[in-house]
Amino acid sequence: MSQTLLFNKPFQVLSQFSPSGDKRTLADYIDVAGVYPAGRLDFNSEGLMVLTDDGALQARISNPRYRQAKIYLAQVEGIPETGTLRELSSGVRLKDGPTRPAIVLPVDEPPWLWQRDPPIRVRKNIPTQWLRLEIREGRNRQVRRMTAAVGHSTLRLVRTGIGDWALDGLLPGEYRML
Repeated sequence: MSQTLLFNKPFQVLSQFSPSGDKRTLADYIDVAGVYPAGRLDFNSEGLMVLTDDGALQARISNPRYRQAKIYLAQVEGIPETGTLRELSSGVRLKDGPTRPAIVLPVDEPPWLWQRDPPIRVRKNIPTQWLRLEIREGRNRQVRRMTAAVGHSTLRLVRTGIGDWALDGLLPGEYRML
């Protein structure tokens, strides 16, 4: 019987179980033996991770050839214009090649979103915008690199979905067995 769980990774937690200096890791939150992350979130990103002991499932989630949808909320610096959103949607040229087309929509900050500790840096003269992005590849720091490539740095990044799975009320640091 395989074990799979959904975890809401808090801000500034490493996506690994092994210790690394004084940084928090998955081991600080998950006490289930034998599960491993199916993909990663960078240290400064938050949100949904799937952990499993099923190697085939792990590959379907993390290997780009399966084109598994990953959904993010990104708070970006500035207000992207229509042309910028179109560029993000059609694919952005990065140093490691163009990204696949994505679904990108401006959205309001969701009322269910928790406060980040510490909060993002705020500049009084520079507005921010939330974007909902659905991508089907998983390059290293891809969403952050995409938004930076079009002139809008990502200030906060939260993964809300992977395939058919969603956070669905999981608070940072909580997990749910499937």
